[in-house]
Amino acid sequence: MIGTLIVIAKAPVPGRVKTRLVPPLTYSQAADVAAAALRDTLRVASTVRAGKRLLALDGRPGPWLPSGWQVARQPGGGLDLRLAAAFAAATPRRPALLLGMDTPQLRPDQLRFDPTYDAALGMATDGGYWAIGLRDPALAARVIPGVPMSTCRTGIEQLRRLHDAGAHVQLLDPLTDVDTIDAAEDVAGQAPHSEFAKALAAVCVEA
Repeated sequence: MIGTLIVIAKAPVPGRVKTRLVPPLTYSQAADVAAAALRDTLRVASTVRAGKRLLALDGRPGPWLPSGWQVARQPGGGLDLRLAAAFAAATPRRPALLLGMDTPQLRPDQLRFDPTYDAALGMATDGGYWAIGLRDPALAARVIPGVPMSTCRTGIEQLRRLHDAGAHVQLLDPLTDVDTIDAAEDVAGQAPHSEFAKALAAVCVEA
């Protein structure tokens, strides 16, 4: 069982989320799509056995937040520092797995962190990563700050940092992040019955 399952997310507020989908979407439509992705992610994450469920949130929680989740506000600073801070809020010395809100095609079986490994990493097809797990959450302070985020080499650099720290790393399934409209359409095709796919279809019809 995972000690702490963490989802790091932005509240789906127009102009603050999924701005790379604009155009062709409007800011309001992009926020609707982001909200659906967040609901799908939290729904799947809620089915995974975990001692603690933590939403590391930029913004305020809304009606999309399921019961049983604690909320921790993200601090200021870059994404690397916010990821490390989320791990600092996890249950000490118990395995923690963190994922983003951008993979609504995720299945529960893809969130299995084998405790015989020191770390887990799920690579994204754009070169980043969609999930990172640590058997000891305290390791985050050593291996995440300073990793350049949102580049085509973010995942490789994070993996290198884990290896340099002596970690035995479990590689999770690679997934596509919803960062562009082409990626969004690809993900919707992978999960046609998801709220995300329905929301994307609705706003594309409007557009």
